[in-house]
Parts: sequence; structure tokens; C-alpha cells
Amino acid sequence: MEYSLLDFLCLLGSVGLFLYGMKVMSEGLQKAAGDRLRNILSAMTRNRFTGLLTGCAITALIQSSSASTVMVVSFVNAGLMTLAQSMAVIFGANVGTTFTAWIIAIFGFKMDISMFTLPLIGVAVVLLFTNKSKLKSIGEFLIGFSFLFMGLDMISAYVPDLQNNPEMFEALRNYASMGIRSILLFALVGLVLTMVIQSSAATFAITLIMCTKGWITFDLACALVLGSNIGTTVTPILASMSGNTAAKRTAMGHLLFNLLGTMWCLCVFVPFAEFNDWLTEAIGQGNPEELYTYVNGLEQTAPELYNHLFDNSLPATHPVIAQIGAMQMSVSFGLSLFHTTFNLVNVLIMIWFTNLYVKIVEKLVPAKKGDDEEFTLKFISGGLLNASELNIAQAEKEMAVYAERVGRMLSMAHDLIHTKENSEDYNRLYSRLEKYEEISDRMELEIAHYLNRCAEGRLSNEGKLRIAAMLNIVGEIESIADSCLGVGKILNRKIQAGAQFNDEIYSNIDALYVYVHEAMQLMIQHLNNVEHLTGHELISSYNKEREINNFRNTLRTANVENINEHHYAYQAGIYYMDIVGDLEKTGDFIINVVDTLRDAFRKHQDK
Repeated sequence: MEYSLLDFLCLLGSVGLFLYGMKVMSEGLQKAAGDRLRNILSAMTRNRFTGLLTGCAITALIQSSSASTVMVVSFVNAGLMTLAQSMAVIFGANVGTTFTAWIIAIFGFKMDISMFTLPLIGVAVVLLFTNKSKLKSIGEFLIGFSFLFMGLDMISAYVPDLQNNPEMFEALRNYASMGIRSILLFALVGLVLTMVIQSSAATFAITLIMCTKGWITFDLACALVLGSNIGTTVTPILASMSGNTAAKRTAMGHLLFNLLGTMWCLCVFVPFAEFNDWLTEAIGQGNPEELYTYVNGLEQTAPELYNHLFDNSLPATHPVIAQIGAMQMSVSFGLSLFHTTFNLVNVLIMIWFTNLYVKIVEKLVPAKKGDDEEFTLKFISGGLLNASELNIAQAEKEMAVYAERVGRMLSMAHDLIHTKENSEDYNRLYSRLEKYEEISDRMELEIAHYLNRCAEGRLSNEGKLRIAAMLNIVGEIESIADSCLGVGKILNRKIQAGAQFNDEIYSNIDALYVYVHEAMQLMIQHLNNVEHLTGHELISSYNKEREINNFRNTLRTANVENINEHHYAYQAGIYYMDIVGDLEKTGDFIINVVDTLRDAFRKHQDK
């Protein structure tokens, strides 16, 4: 039977269904427990061993080492974990990804996949129409799980039968008989294949099917799996390209770990593969090398039986079917065992050199000299949106940085009041204040754009509420920046009018600035600690707001008396009250941020 273009397109569609199933399954889990997942990951990376276990568990849950390492890159980019912590999690992710291989090996060939995928989809659709968001997320997870195995079943049906395509078989047979060069070549094929489809699990599924049908030998299948360990690093590298230096270092660390592991394994590949043969037999699963020999021997001695075997015309009770089935199970078990053993040994070796890894990665990806990040987004970027639920943490960190930068504008405006009018220092400081305000506008737009992109992804209800709250907070912070520049504009009008402030006005403005500065610092502290915000901390902000309002009222009342008593001119009193009013509005914007934090993070208040 010839392999047509339609068959090839069906194979691509099958791989696509497999990958889409993993994507939907991962997103369903993230929506059901995304926030908790983030908290667990940041809490369980205090040392290399807990980080290792965390990476293993998270990857086993979401069924994709690429997805989990992209999340780790995002966490490092957001400042939630250090480079050393990320290395341990990535080590664990390489072990966790073997869980998928075991699921495929155990379930993929022991039962009719359609027997449980269609009923699961039936249950999942019911869950999708429930009112509870958690049940909907579970429904998405079940649909993704079903699609994954449906894709696997269809890959098995549409992978080209190399035995019945002479040209392809001749080419493969020529490449498969070159000893160590064949091993290197097939490792390269595994690398490229995984780079293209961006999933080592999909490569493993294709390799497993090809091997169990006797198209390639077991050791060459192991080489394909080995190469896929490097290919899977491409996704995090792509994700880190628009991230900060720490994110790039994390992705480089992932590549370095898999590259060095593959290099030592290739040096001892033959004995290592033989060890896995022996281990599979010792466990009682048979010799995985026997299938290739048996199938090719059958072609030579009983070609008619061989043809019936591969066109599925043999009855299910035929003894050859049972024998082939037992050997297929042996190969699937042995290949999963090779994948797991390699990653376990690699981790057991590399975990002791975590700090050395960090130093090497820092040398390979040095920080940019003279790189001034004063007015650039520090934590968020356009290339890290593979997991919208988890990337909310990046926006939270960026929001705190935004507030700190606007806080510097408050100090600039205060300094401007005491700078000599029309002097070079005054003009320079006012220009700097204007520049900061322009950057503040740009930051507001970029953060809001990032949050809107996150909102376009699959989010839990809590995630949606957080994004809405953060959009409101960002707008209030930008209003604080406008108020700071507003002080400068009031001073310019005062200079043009020729009005003069006396020491009493300066003293009162300074006293009010102290209250506003303290309120601003409290707000920044809240934004840096949104995950653990308490009611007691919020009360401090409300008390400070009352102090600002009371002092503003006192100054307004005293201003009328001071003008009547000729402490200063009426015109000076107008600009003085404009500044007081501007500062009081700044306090209002600050308390608006606190109100939003109180409402959006209510669950943390009573801790």
C-alpha cells in the first residue's frame, strides 16, 4: 500500500490532536489550581531537593516538561524564584516527563483506547455545562486527556508502514547499520523531530509505535528518545528570548542539563542500552530486542503470514497476535524504563553540581554591561504567555515596580518645590519629572496590554478578578504620576505669576508631604506582598489617609486666616492650596489602590 499525501496529512492531524490534548489538559489543570500551583511552586523550592520533587510533581501533573519549564522561566522572569532554585525544578521536570511515557506504555497498548476516551468526553461535556468553574476545568482536563489518547491511537493508524514502502525502508536500513554513527544520527532525528513538534512526549509516542511494529531496533528507538531530551529545550528557549537575563539563563540551564546528560549517555550508550534490556527482563517483561528480530524473521520465513499480520486480517485468536502483543508490551516497557533510568541517573549526577551550573550559566549568559533598565518593563514581556493563569504573578511584580518608580516622582516633585526658580537645576528636575510622567503613561499602556493578553487566555474566575483589579490599580498609579507632574505645573504657574511662598507655606507643604510619602510607602509594601496581605496592614493605610484629609482640612482653614492676617499674598495662597489639593488627591489615588487590594485579595486579610 502506497503512502499518500492524505495519509501524511492525517498523521500531522493525529500529532496535532495529541498535542492539543496535552494543551487542553494542562490548561484545565491550571484553571482548576493555577493560583495554588504558583504558590506551591514558589514555596517548595527552598532547597535543591524540594525543588527537584516539585518539578517532578508539576510535570507529572501537566504532562509536559516543555510547559513546566516555560512556567519556571516565567517564575524566574517574574522574580519569584532564583536561578539556583529554577535549576532544581528543571532537573525534576526531566524526571516528571517520564510519567507520560509510562501512561502511554501502560495504557496505550493494553486496552482499546476508544473504549474509555468517548465515555470520558461524554462525562466531560456534562461538566462543561455546569455552573461551577472548578467542574468546568475538570471537564476540560478530561477532554484533553481523551484527545491525547485519541491522537495516540490515530498516530498508530497513520504512521507510514516502512515495511511496505521499499524506498523508505532501504534508506532506513542503510542508516540503521552504521554502528555508533546510526545511534548519533537517530539521536539527531529525535532532536529535530522534537524541535519541530515541540513535545518530547509526542516524539516518544511516535517512537514507541514505530518500535513496537518492528520498523526500527530497540537501541535506535532509545537513541531517538535520547535526542528528544535536547529537542524539548527549544520551547523554553523561545519563551525566554523576550524575557530578562534571568529568564534567558534559566532556559540556557535547561539546555545545558539535557545536553550534558545526552553527551555522557552517548559515551556509554551501548552498555547503558544493554543494561536496560537486562533490567526489563529482570522485572519480568521479556527482552525488548526480540520483537525486531521476530518480525523480520517472520517476513523471511512466512511472508504471507507477515502480510496478514500488518494488514490486520489475522483473527484476534491467532497465536502470532498474542506473541506479538507480549513483545510489544516488552518494548513499550523497556523504552519507558530507558527514558526513566536515563533521567534519574542524570539528575542524581547533576543535582550535586547545581551551584556550578548556576556559575556556568551566568558565564554563558552574562548581564549586559551598562544596561539601564530604569525605564523599561522589568518582569513582563510579550513572549511569555504560554500559561496565562501563572503569568499573572509577573504582572503583580511589574505593578509593584511601577509603583516604586512613580514613588520616585513624588520625591522629585517635593524637591522641585525647594529648588531655586528658573535655575538650571529647576529646569533639569522639571524635565526629569516630565520624562518620568511620559514613561509612566507608556508603562501603564504596556502593563494593561499585557494583562489584556493574559485575559484572552484560559483563566479561572479568581484569575479574571485579579486581572480586573490590577487594571484598576495600574490606572490609579498612573493618576498618582499625573498628580506629581501636576505639582510641577502649579509651580510653573506660580513662577509666571510672580507669587512667592514664605517659610510657613514651605513648612506646611513639607509636613503634608511626609504624610503622603508614608502613605505611598505603605501602598508599595502592600503591592510587594499581595499574596500575604493582612487586614492589620490595610488599616495602617486607612489611618494614614485620615491623617492626610484632616491635615488638609486644617491647612485650608488656616489659609483663610493667614491671608486675612497678611502672612502671605492672596495669590500665593491660591497656588499653595492648589498644591495641598493635589497632594490630597494623591492620597485619594493611593487609598483607591488599597481599596482594590482589600477587595481583590480578601482571602489574605484575616491571616
